[in-house]
Amino acid sequence: MYHGNSIRLLAGNSHPELARAVAERLGVPLTPCMPKKFSNGEVNVKISESVREEDVFIIQSGCSDVNDNLMELLILISACKTASARRITAVIPCFPYARMDKKDESRAPITAKLVANMLVSAGCDHVITMDLHASQIQGFFDIPVDNLFSEPLMVSYIKRYIDGWQNGIVVSPDAGGAKRVTAMADKLGIEFALIHRKRDGKSQNAPERMELLVGDVRAQVAILVDDMIDTGHTLTLAARTLHEKGAKTIYVLISHGLFAEAHMASLNSLPIEQLVTNTVPQNEHKEQFSKLIALDISSTIAESIRRTHNGESISLLFGEWAEGRGLDMII
Repeated sequence: MYHGNSIRLLAGNSHPELARAVAERLGVPLTPCMPKKFSNGEVNVKISESVREEDVFIIQSGCSDVNDNLMELLILISACKTASARRITAVIPCFPYARMDKKDESRAPITAKLVANMLVSAGCDHVITMDLHASQIQGFFDIPVDNLFSEPLMVSYIKRYIDGWQNGIVVSPDAGGAKRVTAMADKLGIEFALIHRKRDGKSQNAPERMELLVGDVRAQVAILVDDMIDTGHTLTLAARTLHEKGAKTIYVLISHGLFAEAHMASLNSLPIEQLVTNTVPQNEHKEQFSKLIALDISSTIAESIRRTHNGESISLLFGEWAEGRGLDMII
């Protein structure tokens, strides 16, 4: 429960369910701000209550209509800045354009850096986000950035809801997730595995397949962990590879379930037991994908806001505190 008298919670249109859950956990009402569009698509914001000298937290996830949501966030920040807010914190569970974090070919943009610049230029003083696609994005900012992890919640979910996890193995679908899965495997006291994607030929149009480089999944409970699912192509290849290699059951834990180009009927046919995700609204996806389960991250977000406002350390959110949130974690 929040104790104080100088905090304001605002929310855009990206994830109203999360905003309401965070407000309820904090015992702080959402400040009406009514982002809406003019007929030509321009975003208009009107904050209905004073935020002068207040500690403002704006909850907006980078999902769905990502450009509209980003503009809403920037305009809300700017509006609070010109209304003399004392401090403005952008709470962005899913950071937009996080996959564009480096220049990996000629003339490629580093759009995550551009987003960081826009947030700071708009007047943002602090950013709270979750499971950044690349941790170096924190270095794009000249303001404090707290990158929260869903790993403790996932560890708690595994222990409470996955039968036979003690004889399981944590799997990463690519080399980039090796650090994530090894950390989870250490916490759980089980083994880890690593899959590598490769093409059958040198052509860009050559068919792709995956090989199991590290670990043995035969007759094991395979727990596939990744930070993001968009098209579902990587998940499809990985799940079929694990099934072919003899995994007894397959569970999938994803931080950011975007599903922007995913064919939900195809995902339903995959040999997996459950797909667990968070940070992004999933109501529509759950209607199309019967195996989808949404984790409630509002407790972690709310506690990070409370601790930031009160000037307390947030290090507890990376360990046992978050793992203890498992009793009410499914929505």
